[in-house]
Amino acid sequence: MTQTLSVAQGREYLAIPGPSVMPEAVLRAMHRPAPNIYEGALIDMVASLIPDLKRVARTAHNAAIYISNGHGAWEAALSNVAAPGETVLVPATGRFGLGWADMAQGLGIEAQILDFGKQTPWDLDRVAEVLRADKAHRIKAVLGVHVDTSSSIRNDLPGLRRVLDEVGHPALLMADCIAAMACDRFEMDGWGVDVAVTGSQKGLMVPPGLGFVFFNDKAAAVRAKMPRVSRYWDWAPRADPQAFYQYFGGTAPTHHLYGLRAALDLIHDEGIEHVWARHERLAQAIWAACEVWGQTGPLELNVSDPAYRSHAVTALRIGAPQGSALRDWVSRNFGLTLGIGLGMAEPDDPAWHGFFRIGHMGHVNGHMVLGMLGGIEAGLTALEIPHGTGAVEAAATVIAGK
Repeated sequence: MTQTLSVAQGREYLAIPGPSVMPEAVLRAMHRPAPNIYEGALIDMVASLIPDLKRVARTAHNAAIYISNGHGAWEAALSNVAAPGETVLVPATGRFGLGWADMAQGLGIEAQILDFGKQTPWDLDRVAEVLRADKAHRIKAVLGVHVDTSSSIRNDLPGLRRVLDEVGHPALLMADCIAAMACDRFEMDGWGVDVAVTGSQKGLMVPPGLGFVFFNDKAAAVRAKMPRVSRYWDWAPRADPQAFYQYFGGTAPTHHLYGLRAALDLIHDEGIEHVWARHERLAQAIWAACEVWGQTGPLELNVSDPAYRSHAVTALRIGAPQGSALRDWVSRNFGLTLGIGLGMAEPDDPAWHGFFRIGHMGHVNGHMVLGMLGGIEAGLTALEIPHGTGAVEAAATVIAGK
């Protein structure tokens, strides 16, 4: 192997599945002095965020903002609808489904887990069997991760709603849309989702630090019957504040809010339908490249069926130690950061080094994706990892709509 001259100088590209690339408009909006949090422009601006957030979630119901990451949004949602000793059902397809179940257990809630592994989506027939057997309706909610960021599996939320309805089970349908919202199509009201959670750092293109919970009237009625809800996690005053500070349970996350305003403007100027279509086209380009590389060599897409692949993140298998070697090479020599294979193996297992992920969410366009794919191909070549040729050309053909 010949010595490679690094061409990493210049702007780096963070192609991990969150935090995502932040638009210049978001960065500019956040670069300002601290504002007055008691009256004036900030108060008016925050009022404008709520309807625009609901437009992204495709709901006419309620939105609550938390100063948190996605884990905080998980806990907020659970704290409002499930009490210690109650049961939730969690069909898991990766680390984040299991993580939401663990969050429930930490709150004293029993989590009944259906683990479908790391490469296949939910088996809705198995979910239906469990719900049908729950004659006493002990299961208060079904926690469904729309896109598991670790495995890149995109699950069938409308199908899960259909199962609940066909079985006649009253459990709430709760959706983790942290990796999916503003990337993959999501229709909260149209799909019958009762509670949805997301975070600021992925499709919403804002730094980590804001969590969002959307809930409908059915979920609000469950909240009203809860024996106790944490003062901080209670979504009622956040969704219907009588004073400005109640939006956030205290001091507003001012600069994140300015960034969010700019990000929502970008999303709505583009149009959410186009946002979804752009993510789909770019994801298909990445898959086309990966399939070409995999024709001659060890690289393969983690999810074999395109119908269940996320449009926001792609998990790949390449065998140890090539996953870590490739990530290291493109970082040092190309200025490109790829995601680790989170949750695919334990960190102390040598197999952990056989995976990587590509984040393609939010502020991403065609030349960014083609450049990223070119960097991966350069790394495969430099490391002498066998791979098929013509991958970037295949991706370009998809982006061109041919």
